[in-house]
Amino acid sequence: MVKLVALYKKPANVEEFDDKYFNTHLPLAAKMPGVKKVEVARITGSPAGESEYYLMAEVYYDSMEDLQASMASPEGRASTKNLMSFAKDVAYFMFADIEKIPATAST
Repeated sequence: MVKLVALYKKPANVEEFDDKYFNTHLPLAAKMPGVKKVEVARITGSPAGESEYYLMAEVYYDSMEDLQASMASPEGRASTKNLMSFAKDVAYFMFADIEKIPATAST
């Protein structure tokens, strides 16, 4: 399994960003083919105190091929175009492989 991770720095207008992100962008992203799960979290801080990041989104796919096909689809292009219309200055993206780490026995 892989995921697309999006980090968003705090926008100048939080209310406007939230309106566009949650009411326009996420419904478009939900239509992208191959998406297994979407998680969005508000960043509340870091071990060093306040964080420069405001929001984190994780979009899960079965494989990198599925992720790439989803991004290249008409729905993926529409979602990206929408996001870039209001978040291009605060958005950062990366891909990640999800590692299955075996549980360790308690002693």
